[in-house]
Amino acid sequence: MSLASAPSETVPTVYEQIASRGVSRREFLQFCGWMAACIGLDNTASAQIARALETKKRIPVVWMHFQECTCCSESFLRSSHPIVADILLDKISLDYSETLLAASGDQAEKCLHDTITKYKGEYLVLIEGSVPTGAEGAYCCVGGKSAEQILEEVAKDAKAVIAWGNCASSGCVQAAKPNPTGATPIHKLLHGKPLVNVQGCPPIAEVMAGVLVHLLTFDRIPQLDALGRPKAFYSRRVHDTCYRRPNYDAGLFVESFDDENARKGYCLYKMGCRGPTTYNSCGVIRWNGGVSFPIQAGHGCIGCSESNFWDQGPFYQRLASFPGFGIETTADQIGLGLGAATVAGIAAHAVMTNIRKRHDIGEHPGESSDLAPPSAAHEADRPKEDRS
Repeated sequence: MSLASAPSETVPTVYEQIASRGVSRREFLQFCGWMAACIGLDNTASAQIARALETKKRIPVVWMHFQECTCCSESFLRSSHPIVADILLDKISLDYSETLLAASGDQAEKCLHDTITKYKGEYLVLIEGSVPTGAEGAYCCVGGKSAEQILEEVAKDAKAVIAWGNCASSGCVQAAKPNPTGATPIHKLLHGKPLVNVQGCPPIAEVMAGVLVHLLTFDRIPQLDALGRPKAFYSRRVHDTCYRRPNYDAGLFVESFDDENARKGYCLYKMGCRGPTTYNSCGVIRWNGGVSFPIQAGHGCIGCSESNFWDQGPFYQRLASFPGFGIETTADQIGLGLGAATVAGIAAHAVMTNIRKRHDIGEHPGESSDLAPPSAAHEADRPKEDRS
């Protein structure tokens, strides 16, 4: 979906603004290459990103805050990358933000009104927080208007809307049962407007920057998955890129946070890790300049980039007696105790892995030789195309 349009007012280009703050040409080009890789594009895309940032004006932005804790802003502002750290002020024109705006009261409201009026059809709306619909919106009001009224007003003539974090994307803790305020994600209230859900609690700063750079470069929102998330950052499970994955495959699990297995860095699945059911870039981009992510710090993934993750608990319990999916585990053992649909899907993956392995190397449970032929019982269970 094209978003092509440019602010009518003469303002510095993105690169001009960056250069004025002391960023060298080399640093700028390095950033473009690094961002192209983050977005999942090939090497030629870095030149395209550079040209876009050199020629395009900064996009007017209003950054709204509803029911949330401001962790998305905190994540963005605390990025360790020298350019991403300043992207909020350098690459977009932040015209309104309750958190960062120096003005208050009528002056602040004037900033918001002037922006959405002057840049009609040109500005971006970035939103943190869910919208409470209970009690006629009384749970969250700014300037005498409910969050729902403000959302309708600011989104009407916006170029696109970005929902930052789990609160805006799916409701987060405010929408957890019994959801007393009627907290509602943005996508359930807006229709017919380009919308991107940047999930996480909070999202990774570089992911947030990548979405904005994509908008600046290509004048359209990125390709999205079924939950409205950019596929470039949410197409792989945390489990698939986790450095503890070999321990998972070998059936080596932490049984308690203070046991020897925890000190050895074994898999945290039994401690409630939701990596196998969570899509995010934590294991690839990581946090704090690529230093670490929660699993590396010793805490299992809580699935914060998935919808309704607060109601999928308890956080620290997941089949504590389950024997594991290691390559030495037989298919019949894997089938024991599987009740939940999520776990059944993961187990099916493990079963197929074992079947392929045994087919490839001729392995048969109960036989001492690795090259022993399969028994009649196991032969009957094999796909017809695999029998010979």
